[in-house]
Amino acid sequence: MIHTINERVERLRSWMKENGISAFVFPSSDPHNSEYVADHWKSREWISGFSGSAGTAVVTLEHAALWTDSRYFIAAEKELKGTDFQLMKLRVEGTPSISEWLVRELSNYQKAVVGVDGNVNSFIEVSSMERELASKGNITVRTDADPMAELWTDRPVIPDNKVSLHPLEYSGESTSSKISRIRKQLADSGADGLLVTALDEIAWVLNLRGSDVHCNPVFVSYLLISPEKVVLYINNVKLLAEVKDYLTSEQIAVDAYEAVVDGLRSYEGKSLLVDMSSTNYSLATAVPTEKLCEGVSPIASMKAIKNEAEQEGFRAAMLRDGVAVVKFLAWLKPAVEAGGQTEISLDERLTALRAEQPKFKGISFDTIVGYEEHGAIVHYEATPETDIPVEPHGLVLIDSGAQYLDGTTDITRTIALGEITEEQRRVYTLVLKGHIQLDMCRFPAGACGSQLDAIARVPMWRKGYNYMHGTGHGVGSYLNVHEGPHQIRMEWRPAPLQAGMTVTNEPGIYLEGKFGVRIENTLLIVPAETTPFGDFLKFETLTLAPIDTTPIVFEMLSEEEREWLNNYHHRVYESLKPYLTAVEQEWLRKATLPI
Repeated sequence: MIHTINERVERLRSWMKENGISAFVFPSSDPHNSEYVADHWKSREWISGFSGSAGTAVVTLEHAALWTDSRYFIAAEKELKGTDFQLMKLRVEGTPSISEWLVRELSNYQKAVVGVDGNVNSFIEVSSMERELASKGNITVRTDADPMAELWTDRPVIPDNKVSLHPLEYSGESTSSKISRIRKQLADSGADGLLVTALDEIAWVLNLRGSDVHCNPVFVSYLLISPEKVVLYINNVKLLAEVKDYLTSEQIAVDAYEAVVDGLRSYEGKSLLVDMSSTNYSLATAVPTEKLCEGVSPIASMKAIKNEAEQEGFRAAMLRDGVAVVKFLAWLKPAVEAGGQTEISLDERLTALRAEQPKFKGISFDTIVGYEEHGAIVHYEATPETDIPVEPHGLVLIDSGAQYLDGTTDITRTIALGEITEEQRRVYTLVLKGHIQLDMCRFPAGACGSQLDAIARVPMWRKGYNYMHGTGHGVGSYLNVHEGPHQIRMEWRPAPLQAGMTVTNEPGIYLEGKFGVRIENTLLIVPAETTPFGDFLKFETLTLAPIDTTPIVFEMLSEEEREWLNNYHHRVYESLKPYLTAVEQEWLRKATLPI
């Protein structure tokens, strides 16, 4: 594979020389600014070999580099080893930005040209790069080239999987109602139309689901909301007769996916709202300048607040998911003690148990099963090359989730498989303390996740530990497992937390080469109380599965934390026992005994 990557880079450099390009930039995104993309748009992975979901590869005629965040430092070092690519660690002191690196690398060029594909880079990213490179290095940016069209000879086609209806009993609101609300918010912002490019937003608005992206029930398309009509731009072969009839009943017109550019150029309204930070450069520049209204799509915030039907769907999905997880946990230790288990076999067993549950539609992301040192790799995914035996000692970290017709799940448990070290026990307990403290938090309405993030970190900060990923993200309703605009993280994210939002609670500690610990539940934000100081909110824990008590250093827990854990475990037991066998019930009873 390494040999292949280096060959691809050399072929790219030959192409660059032929086309007068000094460097080319490969982002992770697709034309819809997706976090996870269909195989057709995995150009960055094809050219670099790095398989993580976030990263940017840059190739010059002499050098190559890849930027990614802390979730992927360890994995990227392994995957890039032996290639031309140098790892650039984002948000680490001394790491240059992409523009800074390009200015330095191209300083000896008289007329340097940097190529980017305008179809997969946002307008704001391209514009920012143009300004920085022009002012600091007199470098030109070209946006009309895609070397993959020529070099990637076996490139997968854009998927044309069928689209399905998402019933009102699960969505809780009709498409016509959603569009009416969107138009009202557009009017408040001074626009009469909206270009929707995010695939999960399109699926949410239209109450449709697809399978074009691995683990994400979305379909490749664009949506243009105008004052008088709504047009879905999509490959027509994706639409079954019942979906076409449904769209007609909702007064949604259909046009070819590629026709969106013409639709923008001929937009009949007065002012079209375009989010320049997420809309690709090619589409943004197709909108007539006099009709362009820059702003943020209102759909993300609308989608993030779950209605009653969606909330009930989440509770039902979490119950079924909890049954599957308990069946897995009851099986886990005896199976490991019997021998023959590996990280991949654990993954397969858990997925199979979930698949037995009603309304199961697949996993919500690739399962992470990290045993011992692999648990320290935040987004580790076992492959046949990296798979290792799981033995009856140490810790295994399992981060997994599922898609159900009525909700999406995301849960992490770290389990002691036998004898563990005192260090592992202390670290486990610190993570648990942070998890509990955040779950117990009450906060004023309007607070954002960045203000709550420290609550989960304080116990570990006091002992000199930290983690570099976010503490929580939104979760879609039978949609993408990662959803915004709200997050709980150290970096400033001003989106306010509101009742009806889902968010994960997943602090962790990772010791490279040794082990990792993460404990994650999915939460729902609900009203708490109104005081003279205003409305307060709290968390309802949606996830139902026991937290391993065997690694806990009980003396490190406060009485309040013990009470929380005992109450949570009582709820888990009472909720799940009716759906378990007698043997599984007994296992769960012991796993949830008060501490």
